[in-house]
Amino acid sequence: MSTKPPVHLIDASIYVFRAYFSVASEFTDIEQRPVHAVFGFLNTLMTLLHDEQPGHVAVCFDESLTTSFRNRLYPPYKANRELPPEDLAAQFDYCKRLCAALGLRVLVDGEYEADDLVGSALHVLRAQGFRGVLVTGDKDFSQLVGEHDLIVDPTRKEKTDAAAVKRKYGIRPEQFADYLALTGDAVDNIPGIHGIGPKTAATLIGHFGSLDALLERVEEVPFLRLRGAAQIAEKLRKGRDDALLFRLLSRIALDAPVPVDAAAYACAAPDMAALEATLDQLRFGPLTRRRCREWQARFAS
Repeated sequence: MSTKPPVHLIDASIYVFRAYFSVASEFTDIEQRPVHAVFGFLNTLMTLLHDEQPGHVAVCFDESLTTSFRNRLYPPYKANRELPPEDLAAQFDYCKRLCAALGLRVLVDGEYEADDLVGSALHVLRAQGFRGVLVTGDKDFSQLVGEHDLIVDPTRKEKTDAAAVKRKYGIRPEQFADYLALTGDAVDNIPGIHGIGPKTAATLIGHFGSLDALLERVEEVPFLRLRGAAQIAEKLRKGRDDALLFRLLSRIALDAPVPVDAAAYACAAPDMAALEATLDQLRFGPLTRRRCREWQARFAS
């Protein structure tokens, strides 16, 4: 077990969306607007805070569904996704307000996605001796997992380290964006190189070490023990520029505008007045309020 202090970096949007589609829509605020996604997200968050007792946290939200820098590079990026339902925008606002009132650092940006905010925060905090606990259910975060880091998905009770990434995908975390450049990612509407599936991609990246080396040494591919190796080499020759673009789209940015001082991520005492006022608006009951007060008691002591 690493002795490095952890920073918990939360991919909030995935848990808001999960709650939106899994929690009964009977929860409404004082204006009778649905807040079931807020209820589910807050329960997930409070369970995490109770179980992990983190000292440093950033809660990262997506606000770049159509304005990400990736959309400029490749307009079809995520074009297969429907825009969030209208009633979800207000619920995201509630989630951000709750996180801020709980004394947690909230990160959001119009050009960078939550993945990029997590990656950039981890990048600056690693240099200051922290290890990352990445709270997400998104496979793309596999590329961020270093020797001391961990992916935690509290709703599915899963924990993933670098060794688990290697076991699952057959490549090391730092090779993950190269791997996605070949396989594509249907969720993000990235096609990859047609005819190259996960097993072939893992074999190629594992053998050559990186996408760059693979493309530089593509003449060696026909001599590998791969079914259709000659055809794969031809696909790579023709798809070279596409593969490099798809890697750029798949790679999590490490230069998003995030605080660089570790103190900016330190959990602060909740603003109970703001928290209670927001819970009143949400019409959440005594159990939820008690869990929030238990978090506040940690700072009171």
